[in-house]
Amino acid sequence: MLFVSEIAKKKIEEIKLNENKPDYFVRVTVNGGGCSGLSYKMDFDNEIKPDDQQFEDKGVKLVTDLRSFLYVCNTTLDFSDGLNGKGFEFKNPNATRTCACGESFAV
Repeated sequence: MLFVSEIAKKKIEEIKLNENKPDYFVRVTVNGGGCSGLSYKMDFDNEIKPDDQQFEDKGVKLVTDLRSFLYVCNTTLDFSDGLNGKGFEFKNPNATRTCACGESFAV
């Protein structure tokens, strides 16, 4: 399962409205790279692929491919704003190490 915090839900809804993408979902993928070896990627998408894993939390549809899901299972998508805010961030219980920017991790 993938989860989304209440503040991330509000931000996703706001962005979807501003970009006129009301029927799109959030696609989360994991790619090689970054300071710690693996990095997160998040986009809006409207096309389901054969190996996609689909989840819904708090009314937000989250989709990931099967390979990425192995790395992000039980992860919560969060959002941090304010003076020291980083924007969207992943709270991944599978990560053994993360970089300071929070955009890459290792398992």
